[in-house]
Amino acid sequence: MHYRVVTTDVFNRWLARIRDRQAAKVIAQRLDRLVAGNLGDVKSVGNGVNEMRIFAGPGYRLYFTMRDGELIILLCGGNKSSQSRDIARAKRILNELEA
Repeated sequence: MHYRVVTTDVFNRWLARIRDRQAAKVIAQRLDRLVAGNLGDVKSVGNGVNEMRIFAGPGYRLYFTMRDGELIILLCGGNKSSQSRDIARAKRILNELEA
């Protein structure tokens, strides 16, 4: 199983701001595994939003939703310290996409 992955502008801006090269590499590898069908460490945070944990840097998190079992939309990213705000943001972004 492979997934088609698309990103939001919010996610792209967040990813571009990561300055830790090693963490950026780990995130890129995780996204490659995602495309290949390996969701890994994922949990639902409600309202159709899922959280993917990245074990690098300050505990990065990627927030996404799935459509039709084959499309993954990366909504936004963050880290453990901003987790609550990031989850709320991901839910807002998803609501805007669905409107």
